[in-house]
Amino acid sequence: MIKFLATAVLLTSSFGLSAASCPDYLNVEARKLHSKENVDLCQLTQGKPVLIVNTASNCGFTPQFEALEAIHKQYADKGLVVIGFPSDDFFQEEKDEAKTADVCFINYGVNFTMVATSAVRGDAANSVFKFLAEKSAAPKWNFYKYLVSGDGQTVQQFNSRVKPDSEQMKKAIESVL
Repeated sequence: MIKFLATAVLLTSSFGLSAASCPDYLNVEARKLHSKENVDLCQLTQGKPVLIVNTASNCGFTPQFEALEAIHKQYADKGLVVIGFPSDDFFQEEKDEAKTADVCFINYGVNFTMVATSAVRGDAANSVFKFLAEKSAAPKWNFYKYLVSGDGQTVQQFNSRVKPDSEQMKKAIESVL
């Protein structure tokens, strides 16, 4: 009986620690792109550093999906989580979510997490981007990149012109791993 109670206390405190380690901004569920499934962003990240990008299917920066996927492959085993947030805030996203999914998954072979299209700036911004705007600034265009430390306290913002696989970006990623 004592072993059972000790195990129960240990499990309870472990769950408490993992819930406590989730930054508030990630304590949300988001629908996956072109899916009925949701992803728990807290569970996905589990205190890991996160690279968050607002994306668009019909933008001059859309080819950055290739470099984002390369970054995902290079750093996933070291703890980095990449999450894409398609948005039509700059009028360059497909109206049909299936077409957005085709651009990401078929055209660019994206395997990192992509969530459903949502607003990323202004009053209608999703809660993740409201947090990012408070900590740094709202995106001024598509493919703004936000590198957030595992505890959610440090946010580094990179504009659209900074390529995901640039030395600047890689150094920043390695500094939070």
